[in-house]
Amino acid sequence: MLSSSSLIKRSLLLTACFVLAGTAHAEQRWVDPAGDAADLPKTGNLLTWTGDDQIIAYRNLDKLLPTRLVPAGDYTLKLPDKSRDFADFRYQVEGESFTLDDFLDHNEVAGLLILKDGDIHLEHYGFGNTEDSRWVTYSMAKSVVSMLTGAALKDGYIRSLDDKVTDYLPHLKGSSYDDVSVRNVLQMASGVEWNEDYADPKSDVANIPTNLLDMFEFLGSKKRVAPAGEVFSYNTGETNLAGAVLRAAIGNNLATYLTDKIWQPFGMEADANWLLHEAGSGERGGCCISATLRDYGRLGLFALSNGTLPDGSQVLPKGWMDESTAPSKGSDGYGYLWWLVGDGVYRAAGIYGQGIYINPEKDLVIVTLGAWDTAVGKDYGNHRDAFFAAVDKLYRR
Repeated sequence: MLSSSSLIKRSLLLTACFVLAGTAHAEQRWVDPAGDAADLPKTGNLLTWTGDDQIIAYRNLDKLLPTRLVPAGDYTLKLPDKSRDFADFRYQVEGESFTLDDFLDHNEVAGLLILKDGDIHLEHYGFGNTEDSRWVTYSMAKSVVSMLTGAALKDGYIRSLDDKVTDYLPHLKGSSYDDVSVRNVLQMASGVEWNEDYADPKSDVANIPTNLLDMFEFLGSKKRVAPAGEVFSYNTGETNLAGAVLRAAIGNNLATYLTDKIWQPFGMEADANWLLHEAGSGERGGCCISATLRDYGRLGLFALSNGTLPDGSQVLPKGWMDESTAPSKGSDGYGYLWWLVGDGVYRAAGIYGQGIYINPEKDLVIVTLGAWDTAVGKDYGNHRDAFFAAVDKLYRR
């Protein structure tokens, strides 16, 4: 049985072995969180942290960059421990068989949680993390914005997804966004040019201003390259825009709305935080909620519940999750800020190894937190996808 405690001991033992052997092995990093305060990185660039700086930064983003608190409430949704034996578990990549340990090591796993029917079947922490550690998950925030947009629609703050972005953000009138709807932005299909190359220091994603007004000017200067709603183009700038639309519609901060609609009433266990554009400004809709592993699992359960709270009240419009996870015209692999796996399965995903895999039919949620050495990577992705598929296959429909 690979319990949480045994997996943590295993991780520490592996690290000790590498240290004693004097072997430099980037994939076997471990950082004691007790030393984080003294070892915080000197810079706060989301795309350039490496090595131990990366781990410490991911665990302490609120100490490095401006964030807004998402406080937990008095009620906590219980996650019963029904640990499953994964000793014989295997997954396949290009004809080669791998174990759970292989996945944890290869994919730089900082946290792994498997929930079946709301019960914990596996819980693992790496790099010195514990159940109390917060970890930043980059673009997984996009899927939270998707659910909050559904809540705003139900609450009447947003009239229709066919409303124009400029109805809520008049700063963009007269730009390429004049004919872009809220739905187009949720589906990453505005038709406005964008470069999302994380490795290119000259790309749009590397140079988008943090100041909101400057961001509007930056996005508004972009050319139209396709009709709105026709072509999928992954665009973090536009999910920052989706966050700004939502904030304008509700007349409040996204962190507060998340707290009131989901975090406290659904029973999240710990405080979280959400990265701001700059101090005192709005939250970044495209990036960077920091929360604990178990609370990311609870977010998956909230999606599985179709936005139903434990008391039976409904936060999201009826059918919202089905609509959100249906293929869009521009891409059969993307919905409203959710990646679509097929057969009703969908994912939230963030660079450097963050993800929530959700299979509604099997009541299955898998959460991975990571510290990949590249923002995206084919080999990492192949192992992640194969691991998800193999875990899914363990459970009958």
